[in-house]
Amino acid sequence: MLAASAARIRKTCPDKSMERRNGIQKNAGSGGLATTEKPRLLISPVAIQTARAFTAWTHRYLAPPAAAEFVIGVQTSDTTLVGVAFVDTLAFRAFDDGSTAEVVCLSTDGTPNACSALLGAAWRAAQTEGYRRLIAYTRIGEPGTSLCAAGFRLVPSPVGWDTSRTDEGARVLWEIRVAGGRA
Repeated sequence: MLAASAARIRKTCPDKSMERRNGIQKNAGSGGLATTEKPRLLISPVAIQTARAFTAWTHRYLAPPAAAEFVIGVQTSDTTLVGVAFVDTLAFRAFDDGSTAEVVCLSTDGTPNACSALLGAAWRAAQTEGYRRLIAYTRIGEPGTSLCAAGFRLVPSPVGWDTSRTDEGARVLWEIRVAGGRA
């Protein structure tokens, strides 16, 4: 099942050509194609209480994290908060090498490109904090398109990795790291 999911994920983001196609985007509401002008997205700091409330309002299945090393937000040009990302130290201790951080929660209201903008900003912020690698997870049925757009790559299941978590469902691991470096 993991191999099939990995193959499907690779097919969904072989390159970034979709993002360059004349602003044509999938319209989630109608299920058809719509030409829309992309809203300008701005990365901003956000208070953890605000981020937790936003996540509780928008996220389908994750409870907002109680704490994080840092939280960033993305807003439209009219200062409407459209997404938040929580970055913290690692939950899976086998990856804890002192130079790896984890995106523990990412939540948006569905604004196009908000996820990719947050992931890219989270990576830049993590590097500023001294991290050389940033990891994130998706559920096995999620394509990971925003992760691909932000430069993350799919990681084969590491030794000791439990893909059959009953409380959260099976997960897929993604990473981005400093170019030419090892985490």
